[in-house]
Amino acid sequence: MKDIDERISIIIEACNDKKGFDIKAIDINKLTSITDYFILVSGNSTTQVLSIADHVEEKMVKAGYNILGKEGKESSRWILLDFGDIIVHVFHREDREFYHLEKLWADGDELALDDIL
Repeated sequence: MKDIDERISIIIEACNDKKGFDIKAIDINKLTSITDYFILVSGNSTTQVLSIADHVEEKMVKAGYNILGKEGKESSRWILLDFGDIIVHVFHREDREFYHLEKLWADGDELALDDIL
């Protein structure tokens, strides 16, 4: 669990560095085999969304964690960063409200970020 806490902490701090907001981490490992955790964060503009995603990727790679895939960079409205057992969703505020992944994955357990940081 320490490794996962470290990676989630790096991601959350990177989101905070770029003023991402409404950050949530959801444990979905009992609900699906695609990943163990979703981390969701919002930005107010496509520039901020891209900046958050780039910073998360940079911090994770610098810490020695490889990114397996990245989608959505072209539009910068919803960027998905795949780190295997953690998937980061960086949303434009409007798109996050529209897709509302938290509701879709409501059966997952939301992590208390204060316990991780």
